[in-house]
Amino acid sequence: MRDIIVLIFIFYLCGVTLKHSWLGVLSLAIFSYLNPHSYAWGFALTIPAYQILFFIVLIAYLKTNDKQPIPKDWRVIFFIFLWCYFIFTTFFAFSPMAAQQKLLETTKIFLPFFFTLTLITTREKLYYLIITIGTSIALVAAKGGLFALATGFSYRVYGPPHSLITGNNEFAVATIIVMPLLILWFRETKHQWIKYGLSVVIPLCIASTISSWSRGAFLALIATGLVLIWNSKRKFLIIPIIAVSIYFSIPHLPKKWFSRMDTIETFEQDRSAQGRLEVWSDGWNNTLEYPFTGAGFEGWRYVSMRDWHSSYVEMFSEHGFIAFFIWLSMILGSLMSLTRLPNKTKEFPELHKWVTNYSHMIRASLIAYMIGTAFLGLAYWGLLYHLIFISVLIKKFAFEELAELKKKRDLSIETSEA
Repeated sequence: MRDIIVLIFIFYLCGVTLKHSWLGVLSLAIFSYLNPHSYAWGFALTIPAYQILFFIVLIAYLKTNDKQPIPKDWRVIFFIFLWCYFIFTTFFAFSPMAAQQKLLETTKIFLPFFFTLTLITTREKLYYLIITIGTSIALVAAKGGLFALATGFSYRVYGPPHSLITGNNEFAVATIIVMPLLILWFRETKHQWIKYGLSVVIPLCIASTISSWSRGAFLALIATGLVLIWNSKRKFLIIPIIAVSIYFSIPHLPKKWFSRMDTIETFEQDRSAQGRLEVWSDGWNNTLEYPFTGAGFEGWRYVSMRDWHSSYVEMFSEHGFIAFFIWLSMILGSLMSLTRLPNKTKEFPELHKWVTNYSHMIRASLIAYMIGTAFLGLAYWGLLYHLIFISVLIKKFAFEELAELKKKRDLSIETSEA
């Protein structure tokens, strides 16, 4: 029965994509993060759903006139250059076969982003893309939060099976990243029943994150929470609610959970933490020896024989310092853009309102990524690049709307003077 439902869902998405090409971008996001076919039991497990949807979106893209040129933004250029640099480093990879396979997988993740940049042509479409990404992960996280509450946080919560976020650590970080997207939705929606639903889902996402038992995710949760409080206009209301929630939650957490979190302070005695430090040291030393090419994709197989356990180390160890600079520049540049953008729209209150909300929430998500993946090797994760390109589109739509408002204002002044 599940397989039939998944098959019908895929056919439905193919149909709406052929009719409205931009919905294909949302469809790809659903199968990237929710991974619905992985919950089936039979033939649906073997259906190449994402590949099918990709080719349907490609057909719809070629047919439609409702598309825009790729935005002229330096981050898009850096992204293309980074992709090309990956191809370059693959020629010098320590593990050629594994590197070629990883390059193919990364290319499959990167290619659809050109649909995002060209088919998401309005702020409304961008809004629905943000909602789709947030909901795709939040649905599983809310279920995990209910499980965590029912079991007293005694078991770990995992992500969708057979996906990039199946692991408890990866899924916890993904959940933290999408929480600001849910808050953005809460602020923007005019439907009260959606607000009520999100008021339940967001705390369940927090419970799911706590029950992941991930130390990196716990640090990311604290940092993201502080950022959200800082950006909130109701600080004096939110802080007491958080304090009360923590006060009543602590007695229900198992002792093993506290023991694991305590190792954040005592990392010198923790074998896992020490192992990561050794891997990071190996990666750094290898990059000093091969500063322009690194070890190539999957280079850990030769350098340390253990996964990098850090997006930062993963990037400079596998592709060298140039690739690392490009990659980090895209992230930090997006943070700076999202910080500056609201100040450029202050003279128009309605524009300033949505730009501030979008900018602050996407910035919070990027900060969650930067902290959470400092302990996880997720440098090629699609969610990161979605956030970067969403910030590109926010800037594009904000500037277009700003130019239109200034034009109307100037025209009004000229008319009144005449």
